[in-house]
Amino acid sequence: MKIRKRILLLLSLLLVFSILSFLYYEEGVRPVNKSVKQTQIFVIRRGESLSSIAQNLKKRKLIRSRVLFYLLVKKMGVEKKIEAGDFRLSPSMSLEDIIKTITHGTTDKWVTIIEGLRREEIANVLKKELGISTKKFLNLTKNEEGYLFPDTYLFPQHSSAKLVRNILVRTFEKKYKSVEDAKRNNLSKEDIVTLASLVEKEGKTERDKTIIANILYKRLMNRWPLQVDATVQYALGYWKKRLTPLDLKIDSPFNTYKYVGLPPHPICNPGLVSLKAALMANGDTPYWFYLSDKNGKIYFSITHEEHVDKVQNYLR
Repeated sequence: MKIRKRILLLLSLLLVFSILSFLYYEEGVRPVNKSVKQTQIFVIRRGESLSSIAQNLKKRKLIRSRVLFYLLVKKMGVEKKIEAGDFRLSPSMSLEDIIKTITHGTTDKWVTIIEGLRREEIANVLKKELGISTKKFLNLTKNEEGYLFPDTYLFPQHSSAKLVRNILVRTFEKKYKSVEDAKRNNLSKEDIVTLASLVEKEGKTERDKTIIANILYKRLMNRWPLQVDATVQYALGYWKKRLTPLDLKIDSPFNTYKYVGLPPHPICNPGLVSLKAALMANGDTPYWFYLSDKNGKIYFSITHEEHVDKVQNYLR
C-alpha cells in the first residue's frame, strides 16, 4: 500500500511539473508586449556568446526568459546560424520569430578591410561583400589612397559607394587624431601618411615597423634614396615576389631607388601601428639598412658592408 501511495505521489508530482513546465514554456515564448509594434536595432557582435545575446535580449525587454531562449536555440539546432550584425526586433515578436530573425535576417554585414590594401583591392572587397560598383568607389576615392582606414566594419547591406567611402575616411580621421600627439618630427600630415604606407608594406611586427620608420626618416633627412621595394611594386602596378634589376630602373616618381624623397602619395592604406610609427619616427636608430628574407623575417644593418653580407646570406 505504501509503495502504491508513493507511486501515486510521484506521478502527481510529475504531472504538476509537466503542467508548470508547459505553462512556463507557453508564457516564455509569447511576445513581451503585443501592442508595441515599433522595432529597435539590436546588434550582435562578431564572436558574441549565446548567453551574452540572451542577456542583452532580456535587458532590452525583447524576450521574457533568457533560459528559454537558450534552450530553444539549442533545441532548434541554430546556434551556429546566429549571424553577427544589426537586426530590427520588436517586443511584439514571439521568441521563435526573434530566433528566426537573428539567424536569417541581418540588416547589416560585417566587412573586414585588412591593413596595407590599395584602393583597387578595397574596391574588390566591397564589390564582393556589398555589391558596390568598383568604378564608383574608385572615382569617389581618386585622391584618397592612404586615407581609407583598414578595420572591421558593420555596413548596411545596401550601402552606397559614397556611404562606405565616408565611413572609411571619417574613421581614418578619428584614428589619426587619436595618435597624432605622438608626433616627433616635422613632417606634414600628407608625408606622415605616405611614410606610414611604406612602413605598412615593409614591416610586419610593431618593433620592425618602428625601426623601419626611423631608418626611412633618417634616410629622408639625409637625402638618401629610400630604396623601398614596395614603391617599385606600386609603380609596376602588380606584386612580384622578387624584383629584378630591370624593375628597379622603372622611370616612375614612385621608384624610390631612382628618385630621392617620398613618393607622390601613399602606396596603400596603413593601419594604426604604422601611422603611429611614422608619427614617432625621428631617426633615432643606429641602422641605415634592412632587408626581408623569404619568410618575412627582417634583418637590420648599420653599415653597407653588413647589409651586403646579409643580402648574400639570406636572399640566395
